[in-house]
Amino acid sequence: MSAEDLEKYETEMELSLYREYRDVVGLFSYVVETERRFYLTNNVDFQVRGEGGDVYFEVTMSDAWVWDMYRPARFVKNVKVVTFKDVNVEELAKSDLEIPKT
Repeated sequence: MSAEDLEKYETEMELSLYREYRDVVGLFSYVVETERRFYLTNNVDFQVRGEGGDVYFEVTMSDAWVWDMYRPARFVKNVKVVTFKDVNVEELAKSDLEIPKT
């Protein structure tokens, strides 16, 4: 497989993922962004934990969709993320969920 073929394949995969996102985003109420992943979910529990001087974040989600073009299945029943990095949790207003038709 040439570099050009690989680039074309990845571009097609990204476009397919975007189309899937566009189709499912209206089903969810929250966006959760971590250092490694982007999730859509309706149920999220965000906890700040600390042991000694270290603080970490624990995020638990159920019935989520994950933005990852290399996963064979993007719908996930349960997700638990534990990280020392930043986590962003946003509740989406229904008007935020509308994607332009371009």
